Amino acid sequence: MTDRPYSGPLKGLRILEIGHFIAAPFCTRVLADLGADVIKIEPPAGDPVRKWGAAVEGRSLWWSVHARNKRSIALNLKASGAVDVVRRIVRDCDAVVENFRPGQLARMGLGNDVLRADNPGLVIGHVSGFGQDGPYRDRAAFGVVGEAIGGLRYLSDHAPGTSDLPPVRAGVSIGDSLAGLYAALGIAASLWQRDRTGGDGRGRTLDVALTDSVLSMMEGMLPEYGELGRIRQPSGSRIPTAAPSSAYPSRDGKWVVIAGNSEPLFQRLAGLMYRRDLIDDPRFADNPARVANVAALDAIIEGWTRQHDAAALLSLLEQADVPSTKIYDAADCAADPQYALRGMVRQVEDPHLGRTLTHPGIVPLVTDDPGDIRWCGPDIGEHTDEVLTGAGYTPEAIGALRADRVIA
Repeated sequence: MTDRPYSGPLKGLRILEIGHFIAAPFCTRVLADLGADVIKIEPPAGDPVRKWGAAVEGRSLWWSVHARNKRSIALNLKASGAVDVVRRIVRDCDAVVENFRPGQLARMGLGNDVLRADNPGLVIGHVSGFGQDGPYRDRAAFGVVGEAIGGLRYLSDHAPGTSDLPPVRAGVSIGDSLAGLYAALGIAASLWQRDRTGGDGRGRTLDVALTDSVLSMMEGMLPEYGELGRIRQPSGSRIPTAAPSSAYPSRDGKWVVIAGNSEPLFQRLAGLMYRRDLIDDPRFADNPARVANVAALDAIIEGWTRQHDAAALLSLLEQADVPSTKIYDAADCAADPQYALRGMVRQVEDPHLGRTLTHPGIVPLVTDDPGDIRWCGPDIGEHTDEVLTGAGYTPEAIGALRADRVIA
């Protein structure tokens, strides 16, 4: 832990995370980045994400980001006495975020009534696969399940008839992250309602489902089906409602996204390709016509992009003010000057590894008080004694809890 002071618009809030894997911890990372004091309860063996992804000296690089700005307490929630520890900590918290299966915390003796017994204004956020009610509430679920049942995995596939491979995923656990973002928004909204001028001081309960979070992002998919009986289909790299807008190959084997889908943009793109005849071609006269004839149009654009290396191609497109970019990999993101200037790629000292790591920055950027990366993902139980002392435990009481294996 560093001695950097807390900063950011959520400075002064205290959040207890009883979470594991991705969704709830992603929610609290967002809140912690914005200045909240997040206390993370982990089992003595640690959050499973500590062992996920590439590692250096046995430490997950993802963990350095995933748990940054949080204080870790190692607590065996199944041990006798653990409930009292949680209750003592919760007394001084503004919110709790958890992502066990529905009802699991209550079975441990930590239901909403218990958590609010000494803190009626506590906001409690439950994040789960399918929500706290409904016929699927007790099913096991991870982000991939939410992405599949929410319609995202279907729409993120290649266009029908172009591939026999399984539907592709986004490449990251986007369903978990979406649920985490909705939970963070819900926490902030509930605290605002509780604490605003004229607020009632009453706690709120949030019910965030991975499946709901994904489905809510599906644009016009449901109304199109409900009104027209139309099932929106995957479109690969293209946008089904606008053209041209896709990724096109360059001479040196890169992929360049070009979005020339408004009338002025398409005219500039056609001029850049020395194909102003396309402007008067009835197949491409307006956006609906271009969408109807997108395969022919994309073949023409691809024939042009293949004549240029990616760097030269992007220079031409930028000069013509046509929205475009190379499709970035990790190295491109790390070297990008726009990300660097905005602090979205930054160097952070991780004392657990004894080196500087490259971290993503803080989103959203609150320009007057942007928050900070105060420290990287902590060791298991690194702050156990600190947190319990703050909750009123004496050194002797902490020692007794450790002897009884309630804490590690």
